[in-house]
Amino acid sequence: MHNTQKTALYIRVSTDAQAEEGYSVEAQKEMLSGYCKSKNIKEYDFYIDAGRSGANIERPEMSRLIDDIRRKTVDAVIVYKLDRLSRSQKDTLYLIEDVFNPNGVSFVSLNENMDTSTPIGRAMLGIMSAFAQLERETIRERTRMGMYERVKSGLWRGGGKTPIGYDYDRESGKLVPNGDADLVRRVFSLYSGGMSALAVSNTVGLKYEKLASQMLRRITYTGATVYNGEIFYNTHEPIISREMFDTVQRELLRRGRSVKNTAKCLLSGFICCGVCGHKMRYQKWSGGRYMIYCYSQDKSKNHIGGTTKCDNIKTDAEKLESEVLSDLFSMKITGAEENAPDITLSLAQRKTELNKKLRRLYTLYSDDEDDALLSAIDDLKRQIKDVVQLAEKEEKRKAVEQSVKENRKKLGRTETLWRNMSFTEKRAVLFGLIDRIVITYDDVDIYYSDNLVLS
Repeated sequence: MHNTQKTALYIRVSTDAQAEEGYSVEAQKEMLSGYCKSKNIKEYDFYIDAGRSGANIERPEMSRLIDDIRRKTVDAVIVYKLDRLSRSQKDTLYLIEDVFNPNGVSFVSLNENMDTSTPIGRAMLGIMSAFAQLERETIRERTRMGMYERVKSGLWRGGGKTPIGYDYDRESGKLVPNGDADLVRRVFSLYSGGMSALAVSNTVGLKYEKLASQMLRRITYTGATVYNGEIFYNTHEPIISREMFDTVQRELLRRGRSVKNTAKCLLSGFICCGVCGHKMRYQKWSGGRYMIYCYSQDKSKNHIGGTTKCDNIKTDAEKLESEVLSDLFSMKITGAEENAPDITLSLAQRKTELNKKLRRLYTLYSDDEDDALLSAIDDLKRQIKDVVQLAEKEEKRKAVEQSVKENRKKLGRTETLWRNMSFTEKRAVLFGLIDRIVITYDDVDIYYSDNLVLS
C-alpha cells in the first residue's frame, strides 16, 4: 500500500451495547492503529461516528471522509469489520464503486481479511456486503414478526409514548388505566355533547387543541391496539366504550366539513331560493340589520346568472335564524313515534330454515340428479340472497335509527350550551344537523340531515 497521502481509519458504533461485543470505539481504535503499525503506515486519521446506525451513510464523519477522498487527501480506508462501513449492500457498493475506486482509494476490512486492491478482495466485497444486508433484513423481519405476535397475544406493542390515561405495566406487558382515565372520559363526553375540540381543551385544561383531537381519534381507548394497519380488539382494559368511540368518530366526520366564519351569518351556505334554485346570501343593511336575498338578483354576480327576473322576497336574517333554531331544538321532543319493529331475528330464523332446506335438496340431488331438484335449489338460493339483502338493509336502518336517537338526545344538551358557544361552534353543530333551507316567498322549508330524521 503506497503511503502518498493519509490512511482513513473509519469507526462506527451504533449503540452502547456493542461495547460488550468488542465493537467499542476504543477497541476498534486499538485494532486499527495496531494494523497500521504492522504495515508501517504512519500517516493516518480517525473518522469516528459514535451512536450512528449503519442503515444509511447519512453520518457526520462519513460525510467528512467522502469529502476528504474527493479532495484527494485519502488514499486508503480501513475498517475493523465490513458492517462498520454500512449494513446496506447498496450503500457499501456505492462507496466502493462511486467514491473509493474513482479516486484511487483502496479499502481494507480486518475482520473479513479483505483488500480491494486485489481482484479476490473485490469479489469478496460483493459477497460480504450482500450477507451484511441479509443479516440486517433478517433481524428487521424477526423484530416485526415478534412485535406482531406480541400485539396479537394482547400485549402492548411498545414504542412511542403511552397514551394519556394509561400506564404500561412491565410485569403483565399490558396497558392499565391510570388517574387520567377520567380525563379521557370527560374529553369524549364533552365533545359528544356538542363542544368543539378547542372548547374541550380549554375546559379540561389540555395544553393545546390538537391533543384533544388526537385523543378523540385514538381507538386504543376502546381496549384495542393497532399494529401495521391491523386492529386487535380486547388487548387491554377499555376506558371508552366502542359505542361512544363510534359516536365521536361520526361527529368528527360531520364537523370536518368546512365551516366559514362569516360574522353574524349563522346560516350562510345553507339557504337556497325556492323560486329559481340559486343560493341565497346575507346582505348588511343600515342600522346593522341583515337581510337574506337570492344571489341571482345581484347583477354583479354574472357568473351565476345575475338577473332581476327572480322575484323571491328578501327575508329578515334574525327572524329566519330564530325560526330555524326554534324548529331545530323542537326535534328533541318531537319524533317520539314508535320504532319500526326489529325484524333481524325473524330474518335470521328464515335464513336458517332456508339453508336447512337447501342442504336437504343437495342431499336429494346427490342421490338423484333430477332437473326439478336443481330448479328448486336455484330458487332457494335466490330466496336466501333476498333474505341476506333484507337483513343488511335492516342493519343499516337500525344504525340510522340509533344515530337519530343519539342526536336528538344531544340536541337537549346543545340547547342548554348554545348561548355559551362560539360562532364557530354553533356553525359546526348546524353543519352536522341541517342539509339545506329553502325559502319560497313566505314559506320556509328546513331539510335536516339523515342523522336527525329517519328517511
